[in-house]
Amino acid sequence: MRLTLRQRQVVWAYIFLSVSLVFFVVIRWYPTILAFNISFRDWNVFEAGGPWVGLQNYQEIWADFFKPRSAVRAAFWNTVRYVVLGVPTQMALGLGIAMLLGQIRRFVGFFRAAYFIPYVTSFVAVAFVWNWLYAPQSGLINQILQAFGLPPQPFTKSPNQALPAITAVAVWRSLGFTVIIFLAGLQQIPDIYYEAARIDGANRWQIFWRVTLPLLNPVIVYLSVLQTISFLRMFDLVQNMSEQGQGGPLKSTTTVVLEVYREGFSSYNMGYAAALTVILFFVILLITIFQLRVLSRRVEY
Repeated sequence: MRLTLRQRQVVWAYIFLSVSLVFFVVIRWYPTILAFNISFRDWNVFEAGGPWVGLQNYQEIWADFFKPRSAVRAAFWNTVRYVVLGVPTQMALGLGIAMLLGQIRRFVGFFRAAYFIPYVTSFVAVAFVWNWLYAPQSGLINQILQAFGLPPQPFTKSPNQALPAITAVAVWRSLGFTVIIFLAGLQQIPDIYYEAARIDGANRWQIFWRVTLPLLNPVIVYLSVLQTISFLRMFDLVQNMSEQGQGGPLKSTTTVVLEVYREGFSSYNMGYAAALTVILFFVILLITIFQLRVLSRRVEY
């Protein structure tokens, strides 16, 4: 059968699309389905299998969650604190810096690169540098504090300061990405809206609140969903900056993903770890749907 030019283009389009489809099925879908299956089993990692136990793993997680000093309870609570502290801070700083960068005309490329470089730096390298900066005795931050007559701080060695300290590093590392996306959104707003607002007598705050912020809504929704998912999956920085990579001190920095790792690859309790993964999956799904419904606004001028 002889195909027309249009039919050959369609066939080649499906062939190229099938490559990405195979990638997603093998790399994304298959592990997800396997995690659901393992979560209902007493999985033995050394025998690659296990008996069906139904909801037993979920019942154990539920029971552990209400124990006073359980790791699971601390992991979920800390993950919520990372999101609450990190997402608003990163969004506010990103928008503020993007608006300032939008005002300058010289060295724009330099500033964009300076803010974006941390984002392409590996988590391990970032953690290594900040562990030195946070060091109680020899760290640069404590040396600066002492130079101003202030007492040195324990930072990641303190149960009260460790989580905010790691959150600050996470915000610093991803700030460049947020700035670039906000800057792109700001540049898409036509100047005619600002000129019309000034002619109507609007001040800077009114222009920001009534023009800039509503027209940035798609960018705000996109970044809030993306950053929330990122903080819900906190792992690399916590493992490399906390006490012995265990989410310490006193479980003050542990997260759900770190608990999944510890249960799965330290305790070899794969069924329990898979059940935690499934719960985190549905938490992320529900929060994402909630954000899309609550934050999305249709703006027309």
